[in-house]
Amino acid sequence: MKIVIIGLGTIGRTILKNLSGEGHTITIIDEDKSKIESLIEKYDVFGVVGNGACLDIQKEAGMEGADLAIVLTNSDEMNVFACLVAKKMGVKSTIARVRNPDYRKQIIEMKDDLGIAMIVNPEQEMANEIFHIINLPSVAQIETFAKGRVSLVEIVAEKGCALVGETLISLGKKLKTRVLICAVQRGDEVFIPSGNFTIEEGDKVHFTAAARTLGDFLSEVNLVKSPLKNIMIIGGGRIGYYLADALSQKKYLVKLLEDNPQKAEELAELLPHVTVIRGNGTKHDILVEEGIEAMDAFVALTDIDEENMIVSMFANKKNVRKTITQIKNNDLYSMLDELGIENTVSPKHIVAGRVISYIRALANSVGSKVLTMYQLVNNQVEALEFAATRHEDFYDKPLRELNIKKNCLIACIIRKNEIIIPDGNSSIKLGDNVVVVTTHKNFDDLNDAFE
Repeated sequence: MKIVIIGLGTIGRTILKNLSGEGHTITIIDEDKSKIESLIEKYDVFGVVGNGACLDIQKEAGMEGADLAIVLTNSDEMNVFACLVAKKMGVKSTIARVRNPDYRKQIIEMKDDLGIAMIVNPEQEMANEIFHIINLPSVAQIETFAKGRVSLVEIVAEKGCALVGETLISLGKKLKTRVLICAVQRGDEVFIPSGNFTIEEGDKVHFTAAARTLGDFLSEVNLVKSPLKNIMIIGGGRIGYYLADALSQKKYLVKLLEDNPQKAEELAELLPHVTVIRGNGTKHDILVEEGIEAMDAFVALTDIDEENMIVSMFANKKNVRKTITQIKNNDLYSMLDELGIENTVSPKHIVAGRVISYIRALANSVGSKVLTMYQLVNNQVEALEFAATRHEDFYDKPLRELNIKKNCLIACIIRKNEIIIPDGNSSIKLGDNVVVVTTHKNFDDLNDAFE
């Protein structure tokens, strides 16, 4: 595909990094010359320096005949206008970042008229993910397939969890609820486990389950925890606003700390059911004074990763049940486990995953194609949902008879209204949706899962 990326901030660079090895022809546009030069040197891409909403710049970038324009500048207005120009140039599909809540609703309603195929809002996406983590306190992360009917869940096999010390074979015999454990992170190692794999205390376990049975499974393995009620959020940026608004609507008791006086005043008006405190949430005395020890969940959303890490460690020290930390810098992930920081979120990874999933679906107009894609375990594992729309030799055969690639797992089969958590006797049929979990990169067809 011919793809043009306008705006090379952290999200733009993350998308570029993920796309660079997939055989696309990519052109990047940014007003920062040094940024363009460094990325051209690092990746096999073309680059143009200038305003990406300008017709002449888009012509220079070869926008005419492009398959996709991804517009990710810091200006919502510029992003929408750049998409309009790109459509005028004949680009087939556009993606725009729109962050301002004042614009989002009307642009969603007008996106077909504007020629925008997808609107992404990193802050809203991240707030949604944090909301799900708080709503299910036993869960470290949750993603969904098949329009929400299938859950891909990360939990920690903590002390007292019935998974600890069991092999996948023994669990299959003991558990009443059907789930499939498809990836395990142990320290720096990642496993796509076989039947003899034994789960150890502290493992991060990823599994698929029918969404309606998730609660039953958590109860069965002793991971159901009492609901969280008192939530403290540090940082009143867009993520903090979206999250506090969503939580307060669900009757959580939310306390939001924001150091900027003007912003704190605005938030107090916008969020009438949230206790907004004007104060620096990274200071020990303020955290204690505002009752951090009485909190059930603590969410660190400042713009500085190191501050988020320190206050999260302090929240853990005060025995807050669920601590969620925003981390933007990939280089910090390797030390998080040792510091006791388990629940981390990153807007660039969330949005990059959504965009890449869309691109793969767009690139496969014939046969099996990617419908949904998530990156797990710091992007070391991919979970992909394919539509089985073209007949293949491996259909209608038991999975145990097929040559599935090493480090690759058929994690779920969706057949009309039926959710199948597969075993060796299960089979794939024409018309199914199939979830594949793998450490291999760049799968874009269901065939890629088989030898």
